Amino acid sequence: MKRLRSGYTTGACAAAAAKGAAIAAISGELPLSSEIPFPDGRRVQFPLIRCHLDDGANSTARCSVIKDAGDDPDVTNGAEVSAEVIVTEAEDLRTAGIAIIGGTGVGRVTKPGLALPVGSPAINPVPLAMINEAVEEAFLELGRDIRSCRVQVTVSIPEGERLARYTLNSRLGIVGGLSVLGTTGIVVPVSSAAWTATISASMDVAKEMGVREIVLSTGRTSERAVEAYCRFPEEAYVMMGDYLEFSLQEAAGHRFERIHLAGMWAKIVKAAMNIPQTHVRHGALDPEQAISFLERISARKLDLQYLRGANSAREIYERLDRHGETEVISRVCLAALDYCQAVSGLPATVYLVQANGRIILTV
Repeated sequence: MKRLRSGYTTGACAAAAAKGAAIAAISGELPLSSEIPFPDGRRVQFPLIRCHLDDGANSTARCSVIKDAGDDPDVTNGAEVSAEVIVTEAEDLRTAGIAIIGGTGVGRVTKPGLALPVGSPAINPVPLAMINEAVEEAFLELGRDIRSCRVQVTVSIPEGERLARYTLNSRLGIVGGLSVLGTTGIVVPVSSAAWTATISASMDVAKEMGVREIVLSTGRTSERAVEAYCRFPEEAYVMMGDYLEFSLQEAAGHRFERIHLAGMWAKIVKAAMNIPQTHVRHGALDPEQAISFLERISARKLDLQYLRGANSAREIYERLDRHGETEVISRVCLAALDYCQAVSGLPATVYLVQANGRIILTV
């Protein structure tokens, strides 16, 4: 079986372009590539294109990176991701620092419920941090004190508005372009055959190593949360991604004694609603359907009208949390537990994990 090639997120490409533009703006020389740090400590070098240095009083430069998503079927694969950097002397410490804004093709947040405030460019927290760190590195490498400068970074995706039509952005209230995403900087390919083969192979190894209880996680954050909480051997952890039903059936076929399922709210809700494949490609979670489901499973038949109009699963959870509806949240996890046990025929434990890696609830 061909090994699929990983690629790089839009956020990583933006950080590399920003560092290249910063180097050009500071030094007056156009770099051919830029090397940036990733959240896991690795460093990656990106080739740069369309580097340009403006004439004028301000130090202004632009660079671009062509996104390589590897073998992932990503709509943004091959897209140009650009950054313009303007460096000026700060009047004082209050005006010094890095400001990151969205340019052409970068969407703007218009609805609540996302990880970003309404009105801000759709550049998620990890890409923002990567861009900041990359630009700071450029100053450090060239011996320029960033504390005396005001640096404006404008991230653009020239084809972003067109490409956004093929995404769920408009439904989420992100208008005018794409989101700059990424939590690790790396795009892991999501070929169905490759992923399910990896799940099966991981369980084969676990069984051979004498593992009796298997941990299925929807992502690395959820996996790490259980690692810190349960201390199972490393072979017990299987990154199932969005292949929930397949993984449950495989666990049953491998005759494990127990399943541990770890995921964040949106994935746990999908499991509770008996949705076998949890990736948005196979259907985004409809907030209205989710709210109707929550009303049905509520023991006290609660009026959850205050959830109506929620834009995302995240916003539904935040509203429930603000209203202290721990019973509803618990019942969602119990419904997910029932689904896991019904599909696999095995006893199970479900862990609801927050984005910060903390386990909120275990059932």
